[in-house]
Amino acid sequence: MNIFQEYRNDIVEILTHMSQTGDLPAGLDFTRVTVEPPRDASHGDMSTNAAMVLSKPAGKNPRQLGEMIAEKIKGLDGVTEVTVAGPGFVNFRLDSSAWLATVRNVLSAGIHFGNSGMGQNKKVNIEYVSANPTGPLTVGHARGAVVGDAMASLLQKAGFDVVREYYINDAGNQVNILGRSVYLRYREALGESIGEIPPGFYPGEYLKDVGQMIAKRDGDKWLGKDEVEWHPVCKAAALEMMLAEIKSDLADMGIHHDVFSSEQAVIDAGAVDKAFKALEDQGLIYTGVLEPPKGKKPDDWEERPQTLFKATEFGDDTDRPLKKSDGSWTYFANDIAYHWDKYNRGAKHLIDILGADHGGYVKRIRAAVKAVSGGEADVDVKLCQIVHTFDNGEPVRMSKRAGTFVTLRDMLDKVGKDVIRFIMLTRSSDQTLEFDFAKVVEQSKDNPVFYVQYAHARCHSVLRNAKEMFPDMASDGASLSEANVSRLASEDELKLVRLMAAWPRHVEQAAEAAEPHRITFYLQELAAEFHAFWNKGREDNSLRFLHENDRGLSHARLALVRAVATVIASGLTVMGVTPLEELHG
Repeated sequence: MNIFQEYRNDIVEILTHMSQTGDLPAGLDFTRVTVEPPRDASHGDMSTNAAMVLSKPAGKNPRQLGEMIAEKIKGLDGVTEVTVAGPGFVNFRLDSSAWLATVRNVLSAGIHFGNSGMGQNKKVNIEYVSANPTGPLTVGHARGAVVGDAMASLLQKAGFDVVREYYINDAGNQVNILGRSVYLRYREALGESIGEIPPGFYPGEYLKDVGQMIAKRDGDKWLGKDEVEWHPVCKAAALEMMLAEIKSDLADMGIHHDVFSSEQAVIDAGAVDKAFKALEDQGLIYTGVLEPPKGKKPDDWEERPQTLFKATEFGDDTDRPLKKSDGSWTYFANDIAYHWDKYNRGAKHLIDILGADHGGYVKRIRAAVKAVSGGEADVDVKLCQIVHTFDNGEPVRMSKRAGTFVTLRDMLDKVGKDVIRFIMLTRSSDQTLEFDFAKVVEQSKDNPVFYVQYAHARCHSVLRNAKEMFPDMASDGASLSEANVSRLASEDELKLVRLMAAWPRHVEQAAEAAEPHRITFYLQELAAEFHAFWNKGREDNSLRFLHENDRGLSHARLALVRAVATVIASGLTVMGVTPLEELHG
């Protein structure tokens, strides 16, 4: 239940009636009309831009139109004051009862408070993690995993039909190198001295397990054989074990995908040929010669005819090759086919969560999706910047090639999934992030994980204390929704209520922007307000939550506390973080 949306609906009804009575022209478009908190809180509780966006199409002075609309808003339930500011913004205040209804709404809805129908059940496909199955997940993969999973939960809360997808990059040169790297470990498992791992191979010791498994299963069957015989076996075993490990780590992070798609399966199904033909039928394929990259010409660049996709017709900087010199498909051709497959499965809105090194990929895949879908689908590419890892201020080095990288499993074993998930959402994904293993578990107000969890735990400590003071007072949400919330009259209480009332609006805005980190910011703000109120109660007895001689006030404040805990839990659930009722040192 979004109180801002409710008043927007009321204002649109006012505008519709004004059109019917001739105060406004018929047929005006009200979609740009908003109701939101004013930038300056001293101007009121809510502000609408109705006069600003309608004045020109209505042929009216915005200030005068604002005055007309203001007169109508005065008649709405709960409105106590209406003013027109600047060139036509209409600001208004609500009485406390309008806000206090939020407490009952929260307690009635539980953690589902904030659920929205904004998405209208539209299908969204979110692809995230999609790490090459050439090794364990790293701290970098962890960020994409958390961002993608929280985004999926956020969009579901906002009313979208979400498909969580993982794309297995099990075709191409990297997995071929993986197979050869495993063969070395297989020989090593049978007692051979393999010496230094050759340059370009995967040196990580994690492949020893794969080599040992093949040796135990097949003995020396593959020794001395041609690569054409042993390579498929080693590659398949590595892919199976690596993917199983990846799925296990993700499960321990609370992440479960609906679909695992294989690049090799896309190729084997002929999807690349079909996507190519779809582009060819639209006249979007031609043979041409590309200009060398701007700046300096790469040593391996050669001026030769190539099979090109007219990506520039769809906003890309250059047309893109779809075939290599040997006639095989490029990686980009495979990616076009994969995204076309997602579109054909019913998703018209695609979201890809990728690493920062994919910056040059964004325009080309947007162009491809627009082209193969005939303009029906779009893709939003979110890039996750680097995570710098520290331990008590000292950098933790990470190098996948050297086999000394920090894995997601390392992080899980050190700090647990809830801390990882929360910290990964404390900044926008397009900004670099610092993750200090020591600091993220500190019990201080400077640690956002602790600060928010502590607020939730404090709420539950009040509920436990209430059970001791008033043994017969039920403290579940349904019972507390019957409390006389009009007893909540202090400005501190109303600030908390107003902030909780804004939760549904924050959900919709974060979902619209596909930015789950906004939820973290909101929870920190709500936690700060609650802690501030708690601290005031330690200095001013009248602001304490429980009063043995005033059962009614205690009941009302208990309802407020339960509501705060519920909204925090609602937000943490979107983030995939378990709300804690007690904290232990």
